[in-house]
Amino acid sequence: MTDAEDSAAATSDPTGEVLIVTGMSGAGRSTAADALEDLGWYVVDNLPPQMLRPLLDLTALAASALPRVAVVVDVRGRDLFAELPEITRALRRGRPVRVMFLDASDEVLVRRFEAVRRPHPLQGDGTILDGIRLERDRLAVVRESADVIVDTSNFNIHQLASQVVEMFSAENAAKHTVTLMSFGFKYGLPPDADSVADMRFLPNPFWNDELRALTGEDPAVREYVLAQQGAAEFIDAYAAALTPVLDGYQRENKRHSVIAVGCTGGKHRSVVMARELADRLSSLPGVAVRVKHRDLGRE
Repeated sequence: MTDAEDSAAATSDPTGEVLIVTGMSGAGRSTAADALEDLGWYVVDNLPPQMLRPLLDLTALAASALPRVAVVVDVRGRDLFAELPEITRALRRGRPVRVMFLDASDEVLVRRFEAVRRPHPLQGDGTILDGIRLERDRLAVVRESADVIVDTSNFNIHQLASQVVEMFSAENAAKHTVTLMSFGFKYGLPPDADSVADMRFLPNPFWNDELRALTGEDPAVREYVLAQQGAAEFIDAYAAALTPVLDGYQRENKRHSVIAVGCTGGKHRSVVMARELADRLSSLPGVAVRVKHRDLGRE
């Protein structure tokens, strides 16, 4: 099998996929690794190439528990790093393997090292630029054989993370998960809420003898709440207002948010409205929606 055939096989089936993350120091390997971990990849950092085969043998035993493995391999492995291209070719004969190479211009890399006030791992007694040039020479062969090359010169950390998410998310995977949380104001605001909506403008079913013992999960309460003046208008307007917010969260690589919906006790109005908003938001592209009723079981 040729290298081209190996590469084609590697991208045909995501099951058991392996991604080797490498590239220039300062180009964003840690940011990329964090983004992959947020996507559910099993990530191992700073692994010598010679340990790739044992690692993959171990993860193969886990079968579906570790279907996607990302390994950060770079010049911190010192002389061992030189064997990466040969080891990668051997691995591709038995398992889908891709290599992502992160790069940036010399000028940008110098600025990044100066900003964090750390030496380049290869500069020794020389300058940061000396270390960058030596590393670029050592990585030339690896860069030429990479499946994906990402130039991060014009990226901030959020833009790089978004790029990685876009490239390596599973098909149809959500880029953002929003939790619609109902709660009761008398028990306090949820401390992790990104935004809060107050449903106390609607009549309280608690004062209806037939509804008091029920909850917002019961059809009779749902019908009562949604029939009130302003309920439908609020849902339409709030869902429309949240749409650009959730789009923006995806662009900024904010992976999770909590939208809190409150009423007095967290039992009737907030439960109904949280459910209704969840139904609306679940149709947004790239968004997964969860519903949590924080205070539903309280007396």
